[in-house]
Amino acid sequence: MGVVNAERIKLTSTRSPWWCTVAIIALGLGLAAVIGLSAKASYNAFLDDVAKGEKPDFEPFLPTLADAVGGVSGFGVLILMILAALAVTSEYRFGIIRTTFQAVPKRDSVLITKAGLIGGFGALLTFVLTFGAYAIAKATAGSDAGAALKLSGGDAWRAIYGVPIYAFLCVVLAVAVGTLLRQSAGAIALLLLWPLLIENLFGLFGRFGENIKPFLPFMNANNFLGAPQGVDFHWGPWGSLVYFAAFVAVIFGLALFTVNRRDA
Repeated sequence: MGVVNAERIKLTSTRSPWWCTVAIIALGLGLAAVIGLSAKASYNAFLDDVAKGEKPDFEPFLPTLADAVGGVSGFGVLILMILAALAVTSEYRFGIIRTTFQAVPKRDSVLITKAGLIGGFGALLTFVLTFGAYAIAKATAGSDAGAALKLSGGDAWRAIYGVPIYAFLCVVLAVAVGTLLRQSAGAIALLLLWPLLIENLFGLFGRFGENIKPFLPFMNANNFLGAPQGVDFHWGPWGSLVYFAAFVAVIFGLALFTVNRRDA
């Protein structure tokens, strides 16, 4: 409990977690409003073309729940990963980690506590925000454009409870990456470029890239969240979750092994 209290104080007594929380809320709910308004505008433009007797050359954008919570599962989780990585790399940068390990010789308990506290906070925050994003997207889209925004069916509910699960695993991964690299710039760059750029680059390698995509970790996470992105996976959404969780466990296990082997 002493380790838990110490990490809680570190998390709540600095400004960066509060600013990150504000950014997550603003992006998660703001993008939900943008998606709802875009859907409404698209649907109205479609109806206008039909009313004029013209054949629309586009299909109206009718967002799903996965689209509505995209701001939370996308940008929101990215900010959570930055927060989690900084919780480790900042201690290395200022030398506080030496004091921490002197007070807690069992180093792996420090990393587990960091991941558990920040992961639990992130899971709770994103769980609440998914419902807020759904409500805002539904209200701004209207009844017609928001017809697909329904809390019914397994896929719809998975888009809700899947986000906090994904957020928790991403925080654990970020703590591990921060521990392995020990530098804020390197850890943040890797955590941002990995899901946003690196995995998407495999699409440039033709058939080879298409064969690799089903085994990429964040591609599997997106499949679990209801956004397979046209990838032909060898398993269903829950298999993708197990694959992503196993990948995170391996990286976190490597971080625990490394932190006990090298100097602080």
